[in-house]
Amino acid sequence: MTAPAPDPGGPHGHGKGGEPRDGVRRFARIWSRAVYTATATSLTRAEFEELMETLAARLAAALRARPFDTAPGRAVGEALVAAHGTTPETLPHILSVVDAYLPLYCSDPAELPADEARTRSTRLQHAIAAGFAAALQERTRGEQEAVSRAALTAQQEVARALHESETRFRAVFRDAALGIALADMSGRVLEVNDALARMFGGSEHHVRSRSILEWTHPEDSPDLRRMQRELTRGEREHFQVEKSFGRTDGTVLWTNLTVSLLRDASGEPRYLLAMVEDVSERRLLNLRLRYQATHDALTDLPNRSLFFERLEQALSRAGEGTRVGLCYLDIDGFKAVNDSLGHAVGDQLLIAVAERLQTCASGPGQMLARIGGDEFVALVIDPPARRTVTDLAERALEALSSPVEVGGRELMVRASVGVVEGPARHLSSAEMLRSADITMYRAKAEGGNRYAVADPDSDARAISRHHLTHHLPAALKGAEFFIEYQPLVKMEDGSLEGAEALVRWCHPRHGVLGPDRFIPLAEHTGLIVPLGRWVLQEAVRQACQWQVRGIGGAHPLKVNVNLSPRQLHHPELVEDTVAVLEEAGLPPSSLCLEVTETAMIRADENELRPLRELAELGVGIALDDFGTGYSNLANLRRLPASTLKLDRSFTLGLQRAPADPVDLKIVESIVSLAHTLELSVTVEGVETSTQADQLRALGCDSAQGWFYARPGPPERLPEAV
Repeated sequence: MTAPAPDPGGPHGHGKGGEPRDGVRRFARIWSRAVYTATATSLTRAEFEELMETLAARLAAALRARPFDTAPGRAVGEALVAAHGTTPETLPHILSVVDAYLPLYCSDPAELPADEARTRSTRLQHAIAAGFAAALQERTRGEQEAVSRAALTAQQEVARALHESETRFRAVFRDAALGIALADMSGRVLEVNDALARMFGGSEHHVRSRSILEWTHPEDSPDLRRMQRELTRGEREHFQVEKSFGRTDGTVLWTNLTVSLLRDASGEPRYLLAMVEDVSERRLLNLRLRYQATHDALTDLPNRSLFFERLEQALSRAGEGTRVGLCYLDIDGFKAVNDSLGHAVGDQLLIAVAERLQTCASGPGQMLARIGGDEFVALVIDPPARRTVTDLAERALEALSSPVEVGGRELMVRASVGVVEGPARHLSSAEMLRSADITMYRAKAEGGNRYAVADPDSDARAISRHHLTHHLPAALKGAEFFIEYQPLVKMEDGSLEGAEALVRWCHPRHGVLGPDRFIPLAEHTGLIVPLGRWVLQEAVRQACQWQVRGIGGAHPLKVNVNLSPRQLHHPELVEDTVAVLEEAGLPPSSLCLEVTETAMIRADENELRPLRELAELGVGIALDDFGTGYSNLANLRRLPASTLKLDRSFTLGLQRAPADPVDLKIVESIVSLAHTLELSVTVEGVETSTQADQLRALGCDSAQGWFYARPGPPERLPEAV
């Protein structure tokens, strides 16, 4: 139906009074006028309008609610059935007004964008239809039970009250909204009510001419035929199925069919009672709502939801050797079109692009979807060759190569395409789309108007530079970082000396990332300074907790925190470190700052001054990754370090038995030199007992590595060794 014209006063409920409540009242009046005449309600028009205003207020509140919930929509559908809005025309009237006017009068664009309001409205319509259907089905079951009881009573009490029972049965049978047929056990139809004859589009004679047992079709499911056989043998009391019937005029009737067994007083099967509910309108409505929920309103293409549904189906049902391909297309410079020519021109451009792309992705196993503002993706299921997917990308670029005429203007369209293709069993939907997205950005970075094919190395680099860099500030604000601690063990007796704080990023999309994935990016962007201060605060706080709990006994545990080159040059390094220690109440001797050999060797005297000041306060300074740089060993004398951390590359040869004699000699020399300079030696990467024994014999002071414990949460530290 055509929705009524809106009341004066403007959309979003802001008329002269400007109150949101006014919009709800106007929506309720429009809704009431459209629905009242289509119902079988006994309410007066004024009473019905009052009811509709209450329901409209619930829908308006649900539309604006955060978080959004469709449950009020379902309750509204149930309330309308309770008000006897149950004629076949009622539900389309209800939903058409909701579709046309709910977002218009009951939402504020300043609070809820129009696209989101429209999406929420569609989902509320779906919920209203579901609640309406459920309530109507419950009411139908009540009618079915009433019919069954009346029929059974009529058969069981014939001798005692035949006339009264049959009169009651006839009244229910004749006036029921359900189609009803009574048949004997052979399936011969004995009685038919008018509702069933109308449903089947013929006369009573037409319905009587066919046995109930012939209502099944060869194409019906085997379960239906099995249940029918069990019913006629008396092995089941009833069955219910959704089933279609062909009418005499060639149209299709969709029904909920219930067939029940009626027994006589001795319990013997006597009759078959078929009850038919016409659900054609409801089915069509659900199909329409499903289409709206899975297709883009602008281009009529499948949307992101349907795309992922099809992709996941293709991946989950794939057999051995099945492959899947994606072409992820983004229009180059589309934002400039919107900004300079307006969104109306931008929308027309998107429609034109969608039409051209559809001609390229219309083959078997192919689907084109719009998944974002100017983002389209073509799905290719089981392409005969990888070239099939790249050919599709070439055709898409060729289709967009000629100018598009929009609003009297000719616009040149350029696009970038990311191509992914591979075995379906080795891919997930999220991985595929992420890889295609990254590859598309690579094509864009290479100049655009081209396609690029995905490869793992390029994916990793793009993730690091684009996604991670972009999300670093939000991750720091959103507490996505956490710290794991790797124990430091005294080589002399195997006791716990402390732990190194190792920062991790729990990325919402990529999972847990190690520092090698984001520390260089944080260093590049300058975020390493606030991130480093946060790590220092958390690590110092944790060290205090260990000391309060007495972990480490008479020798309080210390915590090692890595210092990046950019932090080393920060003018407030000493001030910040002292402030963190004083705030937590941790002695400076319980903190050790680790600085890489390369960073410390490159530093001049002015840059080393902050480390000297911290060392004089009692803070330990460790020369990290020793042996990976290019320093002269004589430089060790000028550095304010108290610990030398030997890089794992020097100790790999000590994992074997016998150990590599050259590696033994090198490590022995470094340990001897360090001790001569009054530096303690910590060894990284200890992985075997043989390695640990060799390092202990060479005089190393402490060690860390997987042989002792992997990095883990702070509560596991006491159990680590």
